[in-house]
Order: sequence, then C-alpha cells, then structure tokens
Amino acid sequence: MATQRLGIIMNGVTGRMGLNQHLVRSIVAIRKQGGVLLSNGDRVMPDPILVGRNAERVAALAKQYGIERSTSDLDAALKNPDDTVFFDAATTQMRTDLLTKAINAGKHVYCEKPISDQLDKALAVAKLAKEKGIKHGVVQDKLFLPGLRKIQLLNESGFFGKILSVRGEFGYWVFEGDWGQPAQRPSWNYRKADGGGIILDMLCHWRYVLDNLFGNVKAVSCLGATHIPSRIDENGKAYKADVDDAAYATFELEGGVIAQINSSWVTRVKRDDLVTFHDDGTHGSAVAGLTRCYTQHRVNTPRPVWNPDEPQTMKFQDQWEEMPDNTVYDNGFKVQWEGFIRHLVEDAPWKFDLLEGAKGVQLAELGLKSWAERRWLDVPELKV
Repeated sequence: MATQRLGIIMNGVTGRMGLNQHLVRSIVAIRKQGGVLLSNGDRVMPDPILVGRNAERVAALAKQYGIERSTSDLDAALKNPDDTVFFDAATTQMRTDLLTKAINAGKHVYCEKPISDQLDKALAVAKLAKEKGIKHGVVQDKLFLPGLRKIQLLNESGFFGKILSVRGEFGYWVFEGDWGQPAQRPSWNYRKADGGGIILDMLCHWRYVLDNLFGNVKAVSCLGATHIPSRIDENGKAYKADVDDAAYATFELEGGVIAQINSSWVTRVKRDDLVTFHDDGTHGSAVAGLTRCYTQHRVNTPRPVWNPDEPQTMKFQDQWEEMPDNTVYDNGFKVQWEGFIRHLVEDAPWKFDLLEGAKGVQLAELGLKSWAERRWLDVPELKV
C-alpha cells in the first residue's frame, strides 16, 4: 500500500469554523489517522500550508498542530505547483475573488458556504470551474450530522410513506454583550457590510438539507426581522445591527411537501437540541436533532382527544422511540473532507460542487427578496 501526498492551501483557518472544524477536527484528525483510505488500499496524506494575514498567528497554529508550513503570502502559495488544492473559510465577500484566483492558477477548490453574498458571482465562479475542468466542492456539513443521517436512513427505508411536511427549529439566544454576558457570535454576523444576517447564513444550509432529504425547493416565502437593533462588539463598543437576526420561512417542495423553518439568534431553547427537524409522513413521523432521532410509526400513534377543560394526561414525549446508533458517526466536516479527497484522487462520486453552493445563495437572495416584497417567490432551476 502506497501513501500519496496532497498539498492543500488552507486560507482562513484562524476563524472559529476554519480552525475548529476544518483544521483541527478534519485535516489534523485525518493526518493522525494515517490519511484517507482509498478503494485500492492506498492512502492520501494531506500536507497543508496555513495561510493568513497575520504571519505570526498562522505560524503559531502550524506549530501547535504539527504542521510544517505557513505563510501570509497567498499569491506565493498559489504559485507552488506541488499544492494542488485551495481551501477557503475566510470572509464571504472575498470568497469568489479568492476562488477565481485559485482556479485561474489551476487549483482544485473547496470552500465554506455561502460561496458568495450574490448569486451572479456564485454562478460566475461555478461556470469558471467548469470551463477550467478543475474539481470543486462546497461544505454542506449538516447532511453528515448523525441526526440527519438517521432521517435519510428512515427515508430510504420507506418508513415515512408519503412525506407531508417538515418543521425545523434552529437557534438559541446570542447575548447582546451589554450586561456581563459576552456574545457567543462575532459582531460581523450582524453587519450587512460584512456579509452578516441569518437569512444569508442559514437559508444556504436549509437549501441543501431540504433538497437532499425531503424534496427540491420549488418556492419560498420568508419574513426576516432585526429584533435587537443594537449590540456590543468584541471591543466593548456599541454598534448598530443592520441585518436580520431571525427568519421565519415557508418552503414548497417537490411532491407537494411543505416545510417551515424558523431560524433565530434571539430565542431561548426548550427543545431537545439547538436544531430539530420534525418530519411527518403518512406511515410515520420522526424528530431529529444534531445527533439523536426519535420515531413514531402509525401503528404506535396515540389517539388524543381535545379537551381544554381537563389537564392533559398523555405524556407525548414518552410516546416516541429513539433510533439506536448502529454505526459510528465521525465528525461531519471530516467525513466530507474525506469524500472530497477521494473525489480528487480516484474520481469517487461527488455532488457537493459549486453549483450546489450557488443554489444556497439563490435561496438566500430569494428569501431576502420575499421579505422585502412580502410575497411568495418561485425558485427557478440553476444551470451553468
């Protein structure tokens, strides 16, 4: 068995997602396990170079995690023919420019979502990748969560019968920062100029979740809100939050399925997880969070009777059965990295390309437009 080196230029790994999920829990973890196993028994060992504006900071990260190379010179890194992959997890506004530069340098590209804050730019970079013949991918991590993988298993087994509706609840309370509790999210999330807003952030996620698990999105109606207009930033200074911190969206899916998803950074949690999906079908229902999934088949469905004059005696939470963990679920970001690497090296099947990323940007744009115009909007098919 041979081990093949894969040089990866990693940009934006000093941020929360780039550092924790992509560097530490994906690439570093893959290196520690001996690389990515291929179908012929060979392995691929990632050899990253960390790129960031602060040379000392990325050098310290590299040293901390046993990585030999780092730089603050992205242009020089892109000129190295031995590094064939460019990864970006930096700011949304710069992403298409960086991807374009990397593609024109002949690199394969992989990146975080959203791939842009504008659909025309997202489609342009997807078209360029197709024309140049490079391989490309976008992170769609929630499909690899244990809870949603269990939903997929139920769907493939025919458990639901005909799916009728999906209800999603996402979010938690993000502290304002003005009374002793610092905010858990960076201030740029609440600034339009910096690519903030929960609609742009989360509707990109909901697009691939709905498309892949429940049915292609055909139409959207979305209402956004800026419930808290002023917050305190990382330096203790007040700033104006000029984008949405909550979104209430309804989607019409292929096959007549109706999906409703609330996304909020201003809600207090009284549910099993920070995100839950409740899927109702003619034969059964399921409720999934990040890791757990509970089911109720039609033969086990109780027969409640509406009576507002008496206290409820049924314990509805106890009437659901938890699905067992019959397999080991690895980190979802790592699983997708491994899939992309296999696609690069042995042309393994791969569907999470830049066009799929553009679909998320499309839905976010339509959600914002729906809010502004207070109406339903169709979601046209995208092609490049």
